[in-house]
Amino acid sequence: MKPAGYIVLSKKQKIIFSIIGLSIIVALIVFANYISKQDESSFRPYHLRILNLCAVYIILGLSLNLVNGFTGLFSLGHAGFMAVGAYTYALLSMSPAAKERVFFLEPIVPALANLQLPVPLALICAGLMAAFAGVLVGWPALRLRDDYLAIATLGFSEIIRIVITNVQRVTNGAQGLRGFPQYTPTFVVWGIAFIAVIFILALTRSAFGRSCKAIRDNEIAAQAMGINIARVKLTSFTIASFMAGIGGALLAHLNQALDPRLFAFVMTYNVLLIVVLGGIGSITGSIIGAILVTVGLEWLRFLDRPLNLIFVTTPGTPGLRMVVFSLLLLSVILFRQQGLMGGKEFSWEAIVNIPFRLAKLHRDLHVKFDRKKNKGAQ
Repeated sequence: MKPAGYIVLSKKQKIIFSIIGLSIIVALIVFANYISKQDESSFRPYHLRILNLCAVYIILGLSLNLVNGFTGLFSLGHAGFMAVGAYTYALLSMSPAAKERVFFLEPIVPALANLQLPVPLALICAGLMAAFAGVLVGWPALRLRDDYLAIATLGFSEIIRIVITNVQRVTNGAQGLRGFPQYTPTFVVWGIAFIAVIFILALTRSAFGRSCKAIRDNEIAAQAMGINIARVKLTSFTIASFMAGIGGALLAHLNQALDPRLFAFVMTYNVLLIVVLGGIGSITGSIIGAILVTVGLEWLRFLDRPLNLIFVTTPGTPGLRMVVFSLLLLSVILFRQQGLMGGKEFSWEAIVNIPFRLAKLHRDLHVKFDRKKNKGAQ
């Protein structure tokens, strides 16, 4: 039963609010994409890149949250599947001329030399190849649990990266790849992120999603209820790998260059940080965490440069922003261990009832103050 004064929205009202909110977001993204092309605009391509990176990390955060948050599998191999997707996209989208320029130490294998696919098809192939890698890794690794699973997936991720580094005629080794097609519009990148959000939202509310949550909460009880534990785990792991491949491909596309060092363990750490900061098992939390981590790391770059503190000027200290950012994250973890959203999701009712909650908090504080005052008078 809702408290007195609490506003309850009907399903129709929630749909109307959602349409209005989505329209505003789409308008802002299209506007940002438009003004970034104007020479006199203060919204530079650099800002547009940060905006696009937010969308990419939303996809990556959602994919890892599906495994870690909703299925309860502690996986640390995300960077490896991102690498598979990124290199698949690069090799399929690069023109034959670009491949000839890049592969100067050793020629590329003939089967890939003249192969070029459109960007959308290359993105889909990148996701499928990463999903295939997810099946190969998940089949043996998902027999393990907890820390053992984390170590196994981390090991597989490093194996993938080392193989990519050493297969010179396919991936160009440590030299990396470049010469991808030009940038896609911002609304395309955010459109893919929006599809990922809707897909994960529908998936977690389906029978399969409830099976994942049952395995997370109590694997023995889920098995007793007739849930095929191995199949659900492998399916969840494969879907997350597919999304990681798409995210890796988009990251390569935005960077316009590819290097095996990009997919070291630090990349998995960044995505895991998004999930933990936003809230494990929260879709809204992954979105908020992705935006905060991406924007926060860029906004704090001024700390790496010399600082003028009126009376003293400090020398530039590279890496200081990471120290400050880590301290901020540590504060969040200490005072809110469940993350910013916990296990909760965005709700229009929570938004429209903010004045009611503030008024209730004000009344509660007054009651508490009056009790202390009366107790002191006695």
